[in-house]
Amino acid sequence: MLSVFDIFKVGIGPSSSHTVGPMLAAARFADSVRRLPVARVAVDLYGSLALTGHGHGIVNAILNGLEGCQPASCNPQAVVSRGEALQAGATLLLHGDHPIGFDCARDLQLHRHEFLKLHANGLRFRAWDAAGAQLAAERYYSIGGGFVVSEAEFGQPLPEAAAVPYPFRSAAELLGHCRAAGKTIAEVAWANECALQHPVAVRKGLIDIAHAMHDCIEAGCRHEGVLPGGYAVRRRAPGIFRKLVALQLAGRHDIMLWPMLYAMAVNEENAAGGRVVTAPTNGAAGIVPAVLQYWRNFDACASEQGMIDFLLTAAAIGMLYKMNASISGAEVGCQGEVGVACSMAAGAYCAVLGGTLAQIENAAEIAMEHHLGLTCDPVGGLVQIPCIERNGIAAEKAIKVAQLALLEDGEHKVSLDQVIATMLRTGLDMQHQYKETALGGLALTVGAPAC
Repeated sequence: MLSVFDIFKVGIGPSSSHTVGPMLAAARFADSVRRLPVARVAVDLYGSLALTGHGHGIVNAILNGLEGCQPASCNPQAVVSRGEALQAGATLLLHGDHPIGFDCARDLQLHRHEFLKLHANGLRFRAWDAAGAQLAAERYYSIGGGFVVSEAEFGQPLPEAAAVPYPFRSAAELLGHCRAAGKTIAEVAWANECALQHPVAVRKGLIDIAHAMHDCIEAGCRHEGVLPGGYAVRRRAPGIFRKLVALQLAGRHDIMLWPMLYAMAVNEENAAGGRVVTAPTNGAAGIVPAVLQYWRNFDACASEQGMIDFLLTAAAIGMLYKMNASISGAEVGCQGEVGVACSMAAGAYCAVLGGTLAQIENAAEIAMEHHLGLTCDPVGGLVQIPCIERNGIAAEKAIKVAQLALLEDGEHKVSLDQVIATMLRTGLDMQHQYKETALGGLALTVGAPAC
């Protein structure tokens, strides 16, 4: 079983698979060799990590990770400045305390046209002593959403954890537990979490996640300027925010652009390398926070407990995709990122509005059904075009899908399990240039930025 805190993790932008995951892998390797007489390390990036890594800040992430930085606790601005210093020749402090020479041009290689067999997001670390003898070598795979596994761990069951009262691997099993126990999805997810840690810690962790989401929206609505990367993409959320406030003050209360604004604000923060919550990935980080914020701001019945139930329900749905398909854009395209986040948000929003189990499943299924085949074609390898607007549109879609499900009795022809299986097959059939390589779609059409 996964935890809600596997689905929602505090980290940094712009990518959970290309920034957060590589930083974690680098820190893990550095920790594994900390007692060895290391004089040199080298990093090799493959496939999607090599093709779009620079646009996703991967080099800075890896260099900081080798120094022991963690995505949840590092200073996003310091990651950039320290990474640039290391690329310019500063001494690298392996695991934060062991100085070694690191020549970025020699010791960090991007194999853009070589894909490792197990996953599109592969990277290799090696370490040598002063005499040139190899001390250690390890391959890791960043499999989406900030999850990282070594080559030996790839495809293996998760480590045994404490027994949970309601184990599930499918929507049918999850809903079966709910019906048998007379519980909601949130109550089942809560019981499972409380078997892993104290209820006080679970509640605090969920509130902290909600606050981090809210803070990211506020930061995105406040920060002006141009996003990094060479395309001069202007941050639009602050201007849209001011216009929506003006319309509302003038008496317009029918504006559905609020959730779109919230999602765009989050993803502009993500694109700038700011602090975000992986939900379930960074590329799709705006959707769940946007729908949650919309509910909290515009529903008179919104409460702290409802906020917790929203996150628990969304996480339970996200677990189903993670366990049975993929949340990696490099593996299944953007349907595995934006599509999954939309499904999570639609189901959760339906739940806090009082939806039945059948209606919640219906909302989550519809949301994914209409994202099937969605490609991941980031222009310039940056999480900007079309990613920012795509999050905004998906947030609005999640709200409408939930409202549609509530108007009906929950009866539906396609189950959530069936659409998850379909998403996986569709992603595996998708040509590789449409899976986070920046070799097809809009990335190819737009081309390189003007000098």
